[in-house]
Amino acid sequence: MAAAELVIQKYGGTSVGNVDRIRALAERVRRVRQAGNRVVVVVSAMAGETDRLLGLAQEVTAMPAAREVDMLLATGEMVSIALVAMALQEAGCIARSFTGMQGGIITDGAHTHARIRSITTTRLQRDLSAGVIPVVAGFQGISESEELTTLGRGGSDLTAVALAAALKADSCEIYTDVDGVYTADPNLVPQARRLDRVSYDEMLEMARLGAKVLQARAVEFAKAHNVPLRVKSSFAEGNGTLVTKPDQDMERVVVTGVTADSNQAKITLTRLPDRPGIAGSLFGRIAEAGIVVDMIIQNASEGGLTDISFTVARADAQQTLAIARQSLAEIGADSVTLESGIAKVSIVGVGMQSHAGVAARMFRALAAENINIVMISTSEIKISCVIDDKYAELAVRVLHAAFQLDSPDAHGSRNA
Repeated sequence: MAAAELVIQKYGGTSVGNVDRIRALAERVRRVRQAGNRVVVVVSAMAGETDRLLGLAQEVTAMPAAREVDMLLATGEMVSIALVAMALQEAGCIARSFTGMQGGIITDGAHTHARIRSITTTRLQRDLSAGVIPVVAGFQGISESEELTTLGRGGSDLTAVALAAALKADSCEIYTDVDGVYTADPNLVPQARRLDRVSYDEMLEMARLGAKVLQARAVEFAKAHNVPLRVKSSFAEGNGTLVTKPDQDMERVVVTGVTADSNQAKITLTRLPDRPGIAGSLFGRIAEAGIVVDMIIQNASEGGLTDISFTVARADAQQTLAIARQSLAEIGADSVTLESGIAKVSIVGVGMQSHAGVAARMFRALAAENINIVMISTSEIKISCVIDDKYAELAVRVLHAAFQLDSPDAHGSRNA
């Protein structure tokens, strides 16, 4: 790391999980500051704290107001910033804690999943110039109407990336409990390999498709503002994985990673009229409820009638089912059914754009294990298949082997 850089370091919940880990974090930051660099630290709530707070809310009411959920959850990061600032001060550094509001993070008014609109960096810049280490609460901000908001699960990643862009930082480091981005979840595939580099688009797809290393919105923001990200471990030294622009080496690799997402549910409407406006009416109502639809399949029309199946996050399944049932009479469908026992398994790689036969290879590998494919979705750099949830782990292992992701030769310089 060159001298006199501005470094944004984000630490996740496991990194601040107890006092010893907070002290280790402070020592790491102290060394970076001692080398002459300026540092901004972004922290999440302590491991398990967000879930604990959500549990308390559910004990009070089954349907807590989104505004009050934000007020409650934001306290988790406030505890972390104060403790980390104290630890840095104890380590001999000048440090000051900042809530999202104090850090100048302005959002829209969408409680529990707000989007960052702008960042006013005046106060942070002033402290950085004075040699202070700002410790900023991730995951939260303030709306233009002065309401406290939160950025959704993994929102601390987004805070770090947005601050790196606003402050024109030299680097943005995301510290977590893994030492980088892997070809698959190492808990499912022991042969999974850490990647030295991955493109923004690949990381974005992997994050959306079930990889939990980075928040998808953070990757999207990093790509839009050209912020290089490095994913590193809080508990071990190493270079981690660089998330950056694609290059020719990346494109020579057909498949970069395999993911699985069991947080899926499929809804099917049968025998609805095959005419313009029907799908628009149904999916318009679902969109108005803030529900994201993933994969959609419409069968060929027969006798002027058709079936439509689509997937949503499992947490949104019951609400989506209720909306679909309310729409039956209006759109003229016969019935609606819900299937929750499904998973989505995907392969991702920028090299797919220039290699033929990738889909066939994937389908043959699944068929060899008698894994039936229910739905298929593709883009330039990914192929996703909906399958029975009980086969998800097997499918990941099978596809990882089929594309030889456990082999160093399959990835060359991209693998550690």
